[in-house]
Amino acid sequence: MAKILLTTANPEVAAQLKAAFEPDDQVEFVSGPQDVEAALEGSGVGEAALIVTDAPSETLAHSFVRAASRESTGVPIIAVFDESEVISAGLPIRLGFDDYFVQPIDPEEVALVTRRSIGRKHLQDDLGIVGSTEAIHEVIDRIALVAPVGSTVLITGESGVGKELVARGLQKLSPRRGRPFIAVNIAALPETLLESELFGHEKGAFTGAASLRKGMFELADRGTIFLDEVSEMPLGPQTKLLRAIEEKEFMRVGGSAPIKVDVRVIAATNRDLRHAVALGEFRRDLFHRINVLQINIPPLRERREDIPLLVRDFIRRLSAEHHKNFQGITPEAMEMLRRYDWPGNVRELRNLVESMVVLAPGIVIGPEDIPPEVRRGADHAYLPQPVVPHAPRSEPGTAPAAQMEFIFRTLVELKLDMSDLRDQFERYKQLHPELLRHREAVAIPPAGAAMERLEPRRRPVEVLSPVVDAPVSLTETEPAESNGGTITFTLGMTMQELERAAIAATLAAVNGNRRRASEKLGIGERTLYRKLKEYDIET
Repeated sequence: MAKILLTTANPEVAAQLKAAFEPDDQVEFVSGPQDVEAALEGSGVGEAALIVTDAPSETLAHSFVRAASRESTGVPIIAVFDESEVISAGLPIRLGFDDYFVQPIDPEEVALVTRRSIGRKHLQDDLGIVGSTEAIHEVIDRIALVAPVGSTVLITGESGVGKELVARGLQKLSPRRGRPFIAVNIAALPETLLESELFGHEKGAFTGAASLRKGMFELADRGTIFLDEVSEMPLGPQTKLLRAIEEKEFMRVGGSAPIKVDVRVIAATNRDLRHAVALGEFRRDLFHRINVLQINIPPLRERREDIPLLVRDFIRRLSAEHHKNFQGITPEAMEMLRRYDWPGNVRELRNLVESMVVLAPGIVIGPEDIPPEVRRGADHAYLPQPVVPHAPRSEPGTAPAAQMEFIFRTLVELKLDMSDLRDQFERYKQLHPELLRHREAVAIPPAGAAMERLEPRRRPVEVLSPVVDAPVSLTETEPAESNGGTITFTLGMTMQELERAAIAATLAAVNGNRRRASEKLGIGERTLYRKLKEYDIET
């Protein structure tokens, strides 16, 4: 039988609700916050509920909620409003009601929702999970549904959201309660010891194995084993873990006889295991074996309405633990905490509250007690945050990701430049049809003059003056030669032949001055000397 507290702000509604709750529950009327505290004193958490029926003012409603919260966070608070306009102002969320109804109401429906809330609050108290948002309600309902069966469970969520708390809740509500619960942090165990820690080893199995040792699976027989950060398990031990889950048996390291166990496996990860499977870092068959039932815990930033409840719960428990007489937290400080994104989730929030409880000079936590980095983060909580992609790891012998991206971009730009050059050449041929005639030399005008007659390029390009001042002609039959400062190009000639002719023509134009020739050609003197020797050009 639960204790239901009804406020007397609206006697008619209170009378209807009293008739709906009795005789299954004990109903008591309260007229003020002092009556709430007196009625809740001595009541077990999750065994009472407060229903605010049309409080005449927001201040009075807030007083009822604060009085109930001061005694216990396990008391569900449900409101009945007279006008729907009040809902649009966000009053239920602002005051922290677990649920609300708008008149006209169905008293039986209110009674059903209240009893369900009491049961959920009682369950949350048993599990140690604090929160009143729909996301947390879904997690609690999922735990209650999954706990009685013996199937493997995969708990997903960011670091610090409370995955082990959910795992212990599954054990507590299952038929295996009272049996061993063994928690193993896979990431904390080196690969050389992981198999021995999980499955044990025989005496003399390896250097240092002075005696027989039972592994975690054997110690968890008839109970539950919790594999935290299972995504960090190397590929080698994954095969043995798969067999242990499927066949309910394993062999110790160095052993020859299989050992039968009855263990429920609960795994947890803060990574996307499907992505790990695609990368070849996690076995696909093992993923499907542990992903029979899944519970996802949302991050704290996606359920900001739970932050005040968590803060009040942490303040009450930690102040008692550290022998402090804290009365709570100011609304301004609470708003800063509510707006912060909490990358470390509930773990980070608890550690921060503990530091404030220990270090705060007063009996109320104010904005000045909040660390500067949290205040700054709260001020910029709703600004867009830059997302830094995770750089893929490079295998030995391959280029780093940054180099590969540079090479790819360079190739794309080169392809665009070549396409642009091809388009310009086609347009130039249309402007100069004489280029298609055979055995006719055509002088190409300077680059600047030619570019003026072409259509604008897709990108602005600085046009440089030609390096060689002498005219250049094209023909199909005449041999490549340098005669009187004119370079003759024959279709089919090689780039080396063209380069030799260009160097010879430039040297002739500057009367053999190598320094001036190198400047006009745009190359260094040492390079010019090497080319002269390579092409056997006399100066």
